[in-house]
Amino acid sequence: MSGGGVQRQRLRATSPRGDVAALLRARYGPWLRAAAIYNLVWGAGTVLFPGFAFNVLGLSVPAPVAIWQLVGMFVLVYAPVYWWASQDPLRHRHLVLVGFAGKTLGPLGFVWAAATGALPLAFGWILVTNDLLWWPALAACLHTASRHTGGWMEMLRGR
Repeated sequence: MSGGGVQRQRLRATSPRGDVAALLRARYGPWLRAAAIYNLVWGAGTVLFPGFAFNVLGLSVPAPVAIWQLVGMFVLVYAPVYWWASQDPLRHRHLVLVGFAGKTLGPLGFVWAAATGALPLAFGWILVTNDLLWWPALAACLHTASRHTGGWMEMLRGR
């Protein structure tokens, strides 16, 4: 019996999926770990020092401040998600997809809010490091993962 287990291990290690998993881990694991650390620092900083980003941008702090701290908590919650995904981006591609969705919906919401006058254009600077910086790596990771797991529709189905 133990010989069969060894054989299965060897097959898994040399399968195309194993090669893709190793490639994704090597190429995008560092990006996902950086995203985890960034979200931890930015989220915690926003909760503890909610006026900091607004002061840097020369904007007034929103009232009630707890709304902005809530945004910080949402960002903070993504930190472990990115960390887990960094361990095996192929296996955890759905977590990467959720992160990418958040980093896409945030800028879309900003465009709408800026167009309607609800947010000043200067607020867009926050999106550069919070969202836009991460798009290329997350999109490339998802593209590679989807190509090796049945395509985008399979990924969107949760497979």
